[in-house]
Amino acid sequence: MKRIALTLLLGIALPAMADRMPLPANTPASFKNECGSCHLAFPPAMLTANDWQRTVAGLKDHFGTDATVDGPAQQEISNFLQRNAGNAGKVGAGGEPPRITQTDRFVRKHREVAPKYWKDPRIKSAANCEACHQGAADGRYSEHEIAIRELRR
Repeated sequence: MKRIALTLLLGIALPAMADRMPLPANTPASFKNECGSCHLAFPPAMLTANDWQRTVAGLKDHFGTDATVDGPAQQEISNFLQRNAGNAGKVGAGGEPPRITQTDRFVRKHREVAPKYWKDPRIKSAANCEACHQGAADGRYSEHEIAIRELRR
């Protein structure tokens, strides 16, 4: 009986845990400071190790901005991202250049979002997680915590 109850509890809890992606406890300050200075410091599990490697290698032109960091910080950030990257089978490739919004996981999770929301000036971009996921900075991406009001015409 206890085994059945435990199985049921796990079955209920796992979907909620799947939408939790907090930064790992070993997140270096350089990652939070450098990557988080312009946008949300995205959890490493959102891209594969290969995609993060290409992203860090292309910081000179990071989506139209020079985001280069000094050598030691870049190496620390790169190592951190590689160690904590997402599973390629679950996340999917991020395209060229790598974009979280191009991964299979992101597309699957957002397939029901109407195009009008991506054009809303309050959202600006699909990469602006915090516009809808109020707990994104804490690694909470649950669809039950989305906060965006219906658009008015």
